[in-house]
Amino acid sequence: MAWISASLLADAHLAESLADALLDAGALSASIEDADAGTPAEKPQFAEPGEETASVWERSRVVALFAENAPVARIMQDAATSLGLAAPPDFALGRVEEENWVALTQAQFDPIRISSRLWIVPSWHEAPDPAALNLLLDPGMAFGTGSHPTTRLCLEWLERAHPSGKTLLDYGCGSGILAIAAARLGAAEVAGVDIDPQAITAARANAEKNGVTARFEVSTETLDQAYDLVIANILANPLRVLAPALCGHVRSGGSLALSGILEAQAAEIIALYAPWILLTVADTQEGWVCLAGVRP
Repeated sequence: MAWISASLLADAHLAESLADALLDAGALSASIEDADAGTPAEKPQFAEPGEETASVWERSRVVALFAENAPVARIMQDAATSLGLAAPPDFALGRVEEENWVALTQAQFDPIRISSRLWIVPSWHEAPDPAALNLLLDPGMAFGTGSHPTTRLCLEWLERAHPSGKTLLDYGCGSGILAIAAARLGAAEVAGVDIDPQAITAARANAEKNGVTARFEVSTETLDQAYDLVIANILANPLRVLAPALCGHVRSGGSLALSGILEAQAAEIIALYAPWILLTVADTQEGWVCLAGVRP
């Protein structure tokens, strides 16, 4: 089975309405991409919670997918007519062959070496070092597979923090990877919270897969204790708001680690947390930082 793709350029004011019109006229799917992707003019559209970003690119590419025998030219004309256009913009056709998408997706995720002792291994791979501490983790609905610099920074910090026998809170746990790693490294008690119920479901499943006991909750209301180690790998905006809460869950003499912070944001976050915990840059990777400190 194969499909036909049609790609055309549209400016920001037309791209979304054109994609909708193509769907209404018979396209199976329609997506909008940056027409300048891969060039110096590329404009990433990422923003943290609470920040606004444009909904589409000024120069957008609309890509529509059709059944192999679909009357693409007529559908294009119908979509243009519905928008009051005399004719559709010029478009290029391509053929999309059927693929084993599961195998292609899995091929993108190889085992990740965090340290000589710690690896992250997808379930479809053999562990490169069976004698190492191998975390079994597949890509899924929640953030945290070890491939992002912030996750690696946190895992490296966690190993240096020697969690054996300590308690740990993973705040914004995502896939649960940090809490699970702490448990595998010998932590006496681990807990994780996240605002996303799907993340909690994924974290619980991952903990079971790794044979560890960990408490994962959607609500933070059950957090009525202080921990030896608190780690939060989220983003700078939430970390700004959560400063009193996060520091409040660190026991006296305990450690706090924060990531999801760009190097340019580090000084501000350090200043915000200074009334409770003096943070310093523990490590950097690819423009991201991990901040850490001990509560007096």
